[in-house]
Order: sequence, then structure tokens, then C-alpha cells
Amino acid sequence: MEQKKGTMLERTLYSKELEEEVKLMIYTPANFSPLYKYHLLIAQDGQDYFSLGRIGRIADELLEGKEIQNLIIVGIPYRDVKERREKYHPNGSKNGSYIRFLGQELVPFLDKEFPSYQMGLGRGLIGDSLAGTVSLMTALSYPNTFGKVIIQSPFVNEDVLQKVEQFETPHLLTVYHVVGTEEREVATTDGKTKDFVEPNLKLHELMEKKQFPHHFKQFNGDHTWTYWQPDVKTALRSMY
Repeated sequence: MEQKKGTMLERTLYSKELEEEVKLMIYTPANFSPLYKYHLLIAQDGQDYFSLGRIGRIADELLEGKEIQNLIIVGIPYRDVKERREKYHPNGSKNGSYIRFLGQELVPFLDKEFPSYQMGLGRGLIGDSLAGTVSLMTALSYPNTFGKVIIQSPFVNEDVLQKVEQFETPHLLTVYHVVGTEEREVATTDGKTKDFVEPNLKLHELMEKKQFPHHFKQFNGDHTWTYWQPDVKTALRSMY
């Protein structure tokens, strides 16, 4: 029997925070009906999650097997590497505006467009590398809006660790966190090479100390979609 496929929709939303049109790629399940309620998962690096991560196909398979709850996935693509860094990096010039866009503009738009649960536990964020960083920082900024976050090999610096250290309501946020054992010399977009392993281990230890509900593992591999892609299925199963 052929697997039922979800539908891909495109929407654009004007952001006052960013002063630009933001393109949205939206996956709705094969059995989508306005009579049901849906969890929302918002993917930074949205184009990559659909094409390289195959997140739509994975959701089709898991939903058909009744392995996860009803889920709508919203991907936000980036135009180029420069824009990605400006929006996703903790010190990026548009980072604060992008986080406010997610928390204050995108969520009300999605809640109006789709039959969602309209509470923190019903909304999640997912991202790889810098996209994971901005997903985590957004969840820490809006813990009543986003109750789940999936971070695959996030970039972690002192800003990230400090924000986690100062976070006062860890019980509101469930975190799925992975990093590869071979991510010790990652070429970053600023032309430098960084160790991702130690900072991610520090982040994990801090989350343990602060008692975040979280799942952490190290996979055998490096900082590429070769390893993140198979992990998407595990992450969705774990969180939904």
C-alpha cells in the first residue's frame, strides 16, 4: 500500500520586527482536518530540513504508523549565509528581531491559520548548528510560548550558557539535544574553525544541573546532514 503523503503549502508573512516578507514552507499531514488539533514544529534552516533532513517524509511515515501525535511543520528558509548569521547567531545584528518575530508575530499567525493547541506544550522549535542556537535562545526567551526544542549540534558560546544559567523555569521546557563525537574542528561561516564538542558538553552539564527535562546523546559522526538526517526520526519520536 502506498504511503499517504502530507501537503506542502507556501505562505508569506510580513514581519514588522524584521521589516521584510518572510517565506514559510508548511507541511500539513495527509489526514489534515480542521476538526483535529495539531502540534506545531517550527524549523529554522527550513529548506534544509525539508530537502536534506527529509522531515516531511519522516513525518508521513511516523504519522501513518501512529508513532507520533498530529503535527504541522513550518519551515523558515534563509536567503544566504550572511542573512542566516545575522538572524541566528547570538551576536547577529538581526538576532533579537528574529527571536521576537518567532515569539510575537509567527505564533499568532499560525494559531489563526491552523487548529493548534495554542499553548507552550503544543509548540516546538527545531534547528541544526546556528539554527539550533536560535531555536534554543527563542525557547528560553518565550518558555510559555514554546515548550519543546530540538537542537542538533548547536553552536554554543558564553551568551548561550549565560542565558541557560539565568533561566528560571526549566520545568517549562523539554529539550532534545545531540552533538557528534567528531565535531572538534568545525569550519564556521566566519571562516574560523571551532570545537563544538566541549561547549555542547558544557551545555548538557548545565541543563542537568538546572534539571531541564531533556534527552542528550552523542552520535558517532561530524557536523553534517549525513548524521542529522537519520536523527530527525529519533527526535520526532522522542518529542511527539
